[in-house]
Amino acid sequence: MLDQTRTPVFTAIKQYIEEGVIPFHVPGHKQGRALAEFKEYVGERVLAMDLTCVPGLDNICNPRDVIREAEALMAAAYGADYAFFLVNGTTSGIQAMILAVCQPGDKIIIPRNAHRSALGGLILSGAHPVYIEPEINEDYGISMGVTPEKVERALKDHPDAKAVFVISPNYYGTVPPLKEIVAVAHEFDVPVLVDEAHGAHLPFHPALPLSAMAAGADLAAVSAHKLAGSMTQSSFLLFQGERLDPKHIKAVLNLSQTTSPSYILLASLDVARKQMALRGRELLERTLEITWWIRRELSQIEGLNIMGDEVTSLPGCTALDPTKITVNVQGLGLSGYEMEAILRREYKIQVELSDLYNVLLLVSIGDDRETAGRLVAAFQDIARKRSLKNVIRFCPPLPALPRMAVLPRAAFYSQTRSIELEYAEGEISAEAITAYPPGIPLVCPGEVITREIIDYVNLLKNEHADLQGPEDPELKFIRILKDTVSLMEHEKASRAGLA
Repeated sequence: MLDQTRTPVFTAIKQYIEEGVIPFHVPGHKQGRALAEFKEYVGERVLAMDLTCVPGLDNICNPRDVIREAEALMAAAYGADYAFFLVNGTTSGIQAMILAVCQPGDKIIIPRNAHRSALGGLILSGAHPVYIEPEINEDYGISMGVTPEKVERALKDHPDAKAVFVISPNYYGTVPPLKEIVAVAHEFDVPVLVDEAHGAHLPFHPALPLSAMAAGADLAAVSAHKLAGSMTQSSFLLFQGERLDPKHIKAVLNLSQTTSPSYILLASLDVARKQMALRGRELLERTLEITWWIRRELSQIEGLNIMGDEVTSLPGCTALDPTKITVNVQGLGLSGYEMEAILRREYKIQVELSDLYNVLLLVSIGDDRETAGRLVAAFQDIARKRSLKNVIRFCPPLPALPRMAVLPRAAFYSQTRSIELEYAEGEISAEAITAYPPGIPLVCPGEVITREIIDYVNLLKNEHADLQGPEDPELKFIRILKDTVSLMEHEKASRAGLA
């Protein structure tokens, strides 16, 4: 058993500072002396901690000392064989997972609503995505998880797939039947990669959903900063099992991992892990008590609907993380965007996100009764001031998945031009268009734009929905591949084995 009271990186940093070392090394601000205005605001100690890879502080690219020990402690705390610290955010972990399993042209089974970092991984690796559509919750207009049946069907149709990529939990806290998905994939001897950005707290309380490692996943990229208390951009990648090689995973990480990591971020990972390992259950017990209180109070406000455990009976969802509170505000005659603006402008409260129907509230170990009380009081006050009016925002069924003409990598590296979206039917998109709700791309780079997609985008624009991805924020124009015909002919020939 490893000693979870230890904080190897944080302790080494403190020792280095206490020794009074005179730095003739980077960073050039020299413990804040060259950054006086910033130091005055954030404090001398923070800037003194901003160190580099010097003797006693180890090297993140080839850890042998304190970073290695801290990563071993993290792995033990999360029930993994190995953990790798990330200071480029979970984005770097997601992209490393895909790069580690896919060579150019290799297939990977992936949910259509994967985070944009996964699209980056597809472009960097040259992988061939086999998209599976997540289930949709019509009441809240959000995408949920994929089902084991869809995963099994995809693996049968594509037995050469190199991995299955899964999101668990998603942004709204819904958890797919991950254990069953892992079992299906492993029957085909295919590794499972999990985007667990929103699940850093899961292993530390029995009332929370199953974590990726507990479900048997091979790799999981986890954002410690989201719900485990570390600083923004600090994450880690977990590894277990024998289907993949941990040395290869580390080699892939070193392709994009910075050689100048923030030791402040590394120290925050170290301390956050210690806190969760030693006091996680206690801290989360309090957090859950606050969460249930908020849910009860908000559910009593006329005009609000709170997403709860009823969703766990729907396809693609077996559990819900209660610390993510999805509040449907249509009954107040508001969109989620409008509610977000009111809360920020009039009550100095910032929600995690908003969409056409909902606002999402994130409750963590940093909250207390005071912050919870102010949140509930704000909703109560807003509801009192409004005459209730059910506003039904129109969000029709998604159009069919478009045909992939070229792989995302080929689309990314192709020459492009911009045309009006209205005249883009039949062209190959160089951009992704993602609609919120439900957070699923309508078209991805390399796919053919259909009239159905164009009409759907126009409809959502009329409903003032959030459409993200293209360079043009108004989405009047979209970038397409210049040489559409030759690219499609090349892809056709490639499929036929002629090129």
